[in-house]
Amino acid sequence: MDELDRRIVAILQADGRASNAKIAREVGVSEGTIRRRLKRLVQQGLITVTAIVEPAKLGYQTEALIGVQVDPNRMDAVSSDLSKFREVSQVSMATGAFDIFAWVNVRNADELGGFLKNKVGGVTGVRRTETFVILGTPKRGYGVAL
Repeated sequence: MDELDRRIVAILQADGRASNAKIAREVGVSEGTIRRRLKRLVQQGLITVTAIVEPAKLGYQTEALIGVQVDPNRMDAVSSDLSKFREVSQVSMATGAFDIFAWVNVRNADELGGFLKNKVGGVTGVRRTETFVILGTPKRGYGVAL
């Protein structure tokens, strides 16, 4: 990824709906150059263009991060099982006190309790969980600083 690619990606991170023409004007190249660059970045898997939903605006008032400890031979299976739940927006395997982290969006605390008891609690291989309720999100981003 060269400097032009970084500038293109930075513009899209700030405004995912920016047109090729707008990006071209901002970086000083042709619209065709932008189109080719974006196509290459997507084909190489360097970027993904997607829509990000703001959970609270859809009625999901409770957001939580769940740390999960699992049986050592069940990390992949538990990660896969957690990924299937509609409430879960992201699953990551990690080192440290927890083997897996799951980001969850639900309507309220009661729904979070039901999710933990009825869904996470039913996943084979889960040893222990610790839930961190998110009080606020001053920054929500999905990219890396370029």
